[in-house]
Amino acid sequence: MTQQPQAKYRRDYRAPDYQITDISLDFSLDAENTTVTAVSRVLLQGEPGAALVLDGEDLQLQQLLVNGAEWPHYHLHEGSLSIEQLPASFTLTVVTLIHPAQNTALEGLYRSGDALCTQCEAEGFRHITYYLDRPDVLARFTTRIVADKARYPFLLSNGNRQDSGETDDGRHWVVWQDPFPKPCYLFALVAGDFDLLKDSFTTRSGREVALELFVDRGNLDRADWAMESLKRSMRWDETRFGLEYDLDIYMIVAVDFFNMGAMENKGLNVFNSKFVLARAATATDADYLNIERVIGHEYFHNWTGNRITCRDWFQLSLKEGLTVFRDQEFSSDVGSRPVNRIANARTMRASQFAEDASPMAHPIRPEKVIEMNNFYTLTVYEKGSEVIRMMHTLLGEDKFQAGIRLYVERHDGSAATCEDFVQAMEQASGVDLTLFRRWYSQSGTPVLSVRDDYNAELQQYSLHVSQMTPPTADQTEKLPLHIPLDIELYDDEGRVMPLTRHGEPVNHVLDVTESVQTFIFDNVPSLPIPSLLREFSAPVKLDYPYSDQQLTGLMRFASNDFSRWDAAQSLLSIYIRLNVARFSQNQPLTLPLHVADAFRGILLDPDLDPALAAEILTLPGENEMAGLFDVIDPAAIHAVHQALVRCLATELADELLAVYFAHQTPQYRIDHQDIGKRALRNRCLYYLAFGDVTQAVKLTSRQYHQADNMTDTLAAMSAAVAAQLPCQATLLAEFDERWHHDGLVMDKWFALQAGAPAADVLDNVKSLLTHRSFSLGNPNRVRALIGTFSASNPAAFHASDGSGYRFLTEMLVELNTRNPQVASRLIEPLIRLKRYDQQRQALMGQSLETLKALPKLSGDLYEKIAKALNAN
Repeated sequence: MTQQPQAKYRRDYRAPDYQITDISLDFSLDAENTTVTAVSRVLLQGEPGAALVLDGEDLQLQQLLVNGAEWPHYHLHEGSLSIEQLPASFTLTVVTLIHPAQNTALEGLYRSGDALCTQCEAEGFRHITYYLDRPDVLARFTTRIVADKARYPFLLSNGNRQDSGETDDGRHWVVWQDPFPKPCYLFALVAGDFDLLKDSFTTRSGREVALELFVDRGNLDRADWAMESLKRSMRWDETRFGLEYDLDIYMIVAVDFFNMGAMENKGLNVFNSKFVLARAATATDADYLNIERVIGHEYFHNWTGNRITCRDWFQLSLKEGLTVFRDQEFSSDVGSRPVNRIANARTMRASQFAEDASPMAHPIRPEKVIEMNNFYTLTVYEKGSEVIRMMHTLLGEDKFQAGIRLYVERHDGSAATCEDFVQAMEQASGVDLTLFRRWYSQSGTPVLSVRDDYNAELQQYSLHVSQMTPPTADQTEKLPLHIPLDIELYDDEGRVMPLTRHGEPVNHVLDVTESVQTFIFDNVPSLPIPSLLREFSAPVKLDYPYSDQQLTGLMRFASNDFSRWDAAQSLLSIYIRLNVARFSQNQPLTLPLHVADAFRGILLDPDLDPALAAEILTLPGENEMAGLFDVIDPAAIHAVHQALVRCLATELADELLAVYFAHQTPQYRIDHQDIGKRALRNRCLYYLAFGDVTQAVKLTSRQYHQADNMTDTLAAMSAAVAAQLPCQATLLAEFDERWHHDGLVMDKWFALQAGAPAADVLDNVKSLLTHRSFSLGNPNRVRALIGTFSASNPAAFHASDGSGYRFLTEMLVELNTRNPQVASRLIEPLIRLKRYDQQRQALMGQSLETLKALPKLSGDLYEKIAKALNAN
């Protein structure tokens, strides 16, 4: 590299010297050559004489006018256009030429199949025209699109349709106007030929909003669920948050080539098709629920992200953490709250905690960035949502909603900061959040250590709580945080003990605010069993020396469903640690009978929600298990995981078979009760696949061939692959023959094989790179095959010979220039080398050095590689 990318710091923020109040965009669209004419109304707000420095990349400047006259006072630099000698108020016209078909990075305007579409967050608009590409410049956008009518019959952009017409040369045009000022990252344009699903929604104030959902031709029968999810989202946001939609139309477009899940552009959401398209034969229950969640997430951004945006990209969690919290609450209100909370906790423990322990550790409001795309992370999104959830826990629903109302009232139409949000919450509730603010600036995963003692004579029970956040790559010194610790106490019979002190009731959420604290409870007649960190009340690791008896008791009688699941996880963790130690000593891997009996009790509990039972019966994944160790041994963890599955499969064989046959659903419905039954039935099938081989082949093959839905089809095939049954090759071949034409469905097939526990899995992954359904240019295919292998098959990826590392390095070399964003996400498992033994560290380091030496290393990869090597 000739020049290393430079870091930007939050502390260096300064308002722009110029504001753009209005912009008119005129697109003469063509896949090969598109001309963009941008006419902006610009006002000086800094020192007179300041240059106007506009961002721009991969642009050919055709013309530059100020107040309609050619303007010679400018200089082009790499990545920017500097214009001098400007008046205090003027109209700026910039004409640029761009080439969408050559844009493989999928930022700015690019081609997706036969359509053209945009992706401008975080800094994609600078690939369309020269502009102040920063979120604190809010302008009213008017967009005119001209294109060939036969090729692009639909021309879409933000806001409301204003006018349309046709030209004499077979082209047509549409004008869109967005009345709400927005930053350019929320700009969107889509042009193509689609099937269209229309509907409408009447808001609580009586306004009728047109709803339009655009999908590729032939996919209209897969769009209904997304439309229903949108209407549920709109209704929920009015009911729970009092927020109503504000435009005349709301549009969603599904595209095949997309780096992210979806984008909340004002009035025109652009979605990765995997989060729109669903029908029973092609989508699983998980797909349906993810579509509902992501549709909701992008819609909820209309207020928490669009009407109120973020001042700078360091404040990204202001919109993303808050909106993830809102989509989680939506999913919980319309579905199963315990199951959703368990899913959130799994994500934190398996992935976000690992991010905290990596070279890319950062607070939810980072202090410095090199490449902003690298900070669309689990920390900003998922941990950010946990910080909002803790605030909700501390304030309660009523005060939290009062804070939301004050925040919206104050900041509607502006670019705000995380501090603005906390201040609104604080002032609306009267709750002091001074100490709580540290969650925004401190990185890492706190460890909450809890010890207890009981004074039988005084009938007093004491909880001694200490907190410690280990040093992270970006911060060595850590301060105490405000941690809400949700608890409940039980007697030996499972009865809840009231929490009192000095005769007064004590709130079940304890405020842990110091490094060391003691909480004392009176009138406790016997030594209790504590249920700690209920509902995962804070994103922390809990250290409490539970006995097996306490945990099996909580699995039976905890009043909180999340706590029952968490007790099972804690019980398994004891034997995961023990068996990993046994593996290193070549000792047998075992699970005591009383542990199997505890899971037998879950399986046979007639009053337990099947969805919850399925979650409790699901072992932690290998990445989640890895979080239990300072130094990760992937081979040992894989062996232990397999041993625990086989142990439970053997001990519970009869019960698993009975429950499997007892939970059939006569027809496929997206109904939460049926979803729970299928989840439990397919969890039983998974274990049964590890039992008697003849029976396993019969069960998996029969379910595969008789299934009328993708949930059961994929579950059967997954069980066969996980247990390496003799029928797996036949099932995989049949699936390929039926679905090879459908990329989204084949993503499941690619991921299944990339995650297989097979000795030759890497050879198979390499061969699949030339499969008829695979394309290195499609991010979904890349994530399904290469991403699953490297991130979700740790035993194979971390093979001791380094073959997994070399394979990923080869892929990253190819993707570095083709699509840097995708490459940057794929490299994550490779940069976490410090978590492994010296031999693996050396091999991973060699791969990183190879990548670092690339002559045109992207900024996306450079930042992560540099941090990983420096940390090592």
